[in-house]
Amino acid sequence: MNLPILDNHLHLDWAGAGVNAVLEFQRAGGTHIVLSHKPYKSAPISKADDYKTSFAITLALAEKVRSETDVKVLVTLGPYPVELLHLSEKMPLSEAKNVLIAGMDLAAEFVRSGDAIALGEIGRPHFEVPPETMAASNEVLLYGMELAREVGCAVVLHTESTTPKVCKDLAGMADRAGLPRERVVKHYSPPLVDTELNHGLFPSVLASEKNITEAAQQGTRFMMETDYLDDPKRPGAVLGVKTVPKRTMKLLNDEVLSEDDVFTIHKDNPERVYGVELEL
Repeated sequence: MNLPILDNHLHLDWAGAGVNAVLEFQRAGGTHIVLSHKPYKSAPISKADDYKTSFAITLALAEKVRSETDVKVLVTLGPYPVELLHLSEKMPLSEAKNVLIAGMDLAAEFVRSGDAIALGEIGRPHFEVPPETMAASNEVLLYGMELAREVGCAVVLHTESTTPKVCKDLAGMADRAGLPRERVVKHYSPPLVDTELNHGLFPSVLASEKNITEAAQQGTRFMMETDYLDDPKRPGAVLGVKTVPKRTMKLLNDEVLSEDDVFTIHKDNPERVYGVELEL
């Protein structure tokens, strides 16, 4: 049986391994990736129009993968939340916020055109910042959720460490935006699979052996990711590109997961969350 194996969150960079990383993933048994936009040193953001150049890099990397591998690529685009801090060093916080909002609007246009499947990764800084910065970040995030509701897509969130309390806060924000909680993907999640713990958000679990084993013991309502950065200065960070296929096959061989479970985690779940069909 041809099993689907999707890495739900990884990055690529022309300065890194690029398509060669995806070829490694393919050789390990991987079939699909969700390529998440990230800031690029070659395309810094200083004004709203810069997102056109930055997003074009991610889309070009996706096309390169499609032309040189058999891996199916889905793309998420959005203004990286920490960019707000860098921008606010050069302009008033209100102006910096508007730059990110403009980036969100542009990302939504790519979702409408079918070039991207979700807004992401968006959110708020993962470290302590001044209250006014966090407030502005939350305003941008809420705007992104409202935009996702309007466009009919999911959001992929970068935030502080995931806890039930954080999930409850984010779920409340999704409710205010009118965005179904299931369409809020919590990137870099620990194994908070039980909906009483994640408050209905959809966990994208970082695929360490411990995390995935614990997640599988709770059920199959999760996706798997490496958050591979493709940073030549940090090779293999956060996790290596072969991790998701290797973890999946080990759990299958150890009978922790069944073939039906693999189809649920790697095909049914992303199809439901993102509203797309994954070809095998």
